[in-house]
Amino acid sequence: MSSLKSRVLVSVIGIPVLVWVVLAGPELVIMAALALLAGIGASELQQCVSGVKRSQLVGLSGIAAVFTVVWYYERPEHIGLLLLIEAVIFFGYAIIKGGEIKFAQTVAGLFGSIAIGWSFSAFLRILAMGYSRAYLLLPFILSFACDTFAYFVGCTIGKHKLAPKVSPKKSVEGSIGGLLGNVVCGLLFVYVMDTWFGGAIGYGSMAILALCCGVVAQIGDLSFSLIKREYGIKDYGKLFLAHGGVLDRFDSVLFVTPVIEIVLQLVK
Repeated sequence: MSSLKSRVLVSVIGIPVLVWVVLAGPELVIMAALALLAGIGASELQQCVSGVKRSQLVGLSGIAAVFTVVWYYERPEHIGLLLLIEAVIFFGYAIIKGGEIKFAQTVAGLFGSIAIGWSFSAFLRILAMGYSRAYLLLPFILSFACDTFAYFVGCTIGKHKLAPKVSPKKSVEGSIGGLLGNVVCGLLFVYVMDTWFGGAIGYGSMAILALCCGVVAQIGDLSFSLIKREYGIKDYGKLFLAHGGVLDRFDSVLFVTPVIEIVLQLVK
């Protein structure tokens, strides 16, 4: 199957599933989906850093990320306790292995379980605020829109490299196109919400939020590209075929979702 066909196939199947889970799925299904994505993402990061597909540390990283999401869902007031436990477990495991586990692997485990798990759990925190479920789509819209517009603008008129040592194909023109595309999609989101669902964010605020999320989304994309380049891999995984793994597809979402969570808290 060609790269284009696999991308189209993933989009045709994945987008309706995503929309159903977000807008109509039971809350437990949302939690389970977030926990699964966090677990796979944390495992992918550990595989990248450790250089092995299967190991106790890879499994531990995935399980810890799942527990971060599930624990937050069950007892959010005690999330700090879980993070402390995870830190003790990872460093304790490294100590037991007596030097076999490198510091970078321990940090990858902690980052994967704590940061990735916490970021995915931001969807649960947005859900708990009482907003329309449609706002759970906003992190995806303000991440994927930026990526899509940046890609097409960059392919069309891109001339000046944005970060050639990190991602050679990205251009300054594409970056600007991504920011503008984000604003357009954000304003369309406000129009739809105001018209049918009762919006919570005005046009001016959304324009600023979309610009900020566009910048953050590109930083997220480049950050995970930087890790891939350091460890010499093309993709984190093959879960989404030509789209790569969880961290290839949701790298920007991981950075954007907490930003949107904070803004929604402020405007509530």
